[in-house]
Amino acid sequence: MASSSIDELSKNPLYKDITPHQWPIIYSSNYNIGFLYMEKLHPFDSSKWGSIINFLQQAKMITNDTIVTPNEATTNDLLLVHTKHYLSSLKWSIQVARVLEVPLVAMLPNFIVQWRILKPLRYQTGGTVLAGKLALERGWSINIGGGFHHCSSDSGGGFCAYADITLLIINLFTYYSNQIKKVLIIDLDAHQGNGYERDFMNDDRVYIMDMYNRQIYPHDHQAKNAIRCKIELENYTNDKIYLRLLHINLEKCLNEFQPNFIVYNAGTDILQGDPLGNLDITPEGIIIRDEIVFSKCIRERNIPIVMCTSGGYQRTNARIIADSILNLFKKKLISC
Repeated sequence: MASSSIDELSKNPLYKDITPHQWPIIYSSNYNIGFLYMEKLHPFDSSKWGSIINFLQQAKMITNDTIVTPNEATTNDLLLVHTKHYLSSLKWSIQVARVLEVPLVAMLPNFIVQWRILKPLRYQTGGTVLAGKLALERGWSINIGGGFHHCSSDSGGGFCAYADITLLIINLFTYYSNQIKKVLIIDLDAHQGNGYERDFMNDDRVYIMDMYNRQIYPHDHQAKNAIRCKIELENYTNDKIYLRLLHINLEKCLNEFQPNFIVYNAGTDILQGDPLGNLDITPEGIIIRDEIVFSKCIRERNIPIVMCTSGGYQRTNARIIADSILNLFKKKLISC
């Protein structure tokens, strides 16, 4: 391990060591959201994370013993980035309903909201932070959840209650300060990543490449000032245009910034038919997209990378994500 002592790392309760036979693939059954069928009130597939793991197990790529289980992010962990005022606001169900964009959540007692919704999101947040450490040790890691890119230190929205991407990066700067000087965020979710953009607005250590549909939520023009490489797409952008823009701009960003570490927000709401993404990317296009990112970052440059699954609002997304991870394995871009 590079620049932090064992004593320093032991102070971070979200970091843990893993055995050589474990994959740096992070998941917990606590990731999944489901109660009283209210999860059906939002187009988000709230059990997709477990489905991805099931598909990977069916393909015999992983087993329960080789999966890494994260710790839940506690209030103290979250306060590294979040304001006390924001975290306190989540004790009110009406505020959580606004963040999740599910109005009926406002009718629920907050202890149920904490247990069945926010606790899973805190586990996913813990997974994203842990993924940073594992990527430095193994060269790559995948959090099967996370990627809450609409949440900043003092505000949530778009089904994003905790700023896991900001937390990941600030933890790296804190615990690996001698090794990690420059972080590149590659955000390929269909939506603008306005949460972490607000957090890193004036931080030259973080370079943001964001490729998103400019005609959909969140239309955060102030946050756009933080984007160093902005690729704005139109509705129904197809594979050919999308992959060409990705190839050109990713190469440009990597050469220009020369990062020590990469955070890849791999939302699959770019998939054709997604009710919120409104793009026209095929399943094959998503698999090629992920292969391009891992090829350029790992194979060509050997830069550690964390991948989060982020948005994706159809029941078919879990299968596509699993197929993409299996393709990365087949192409020898990832290994145990």
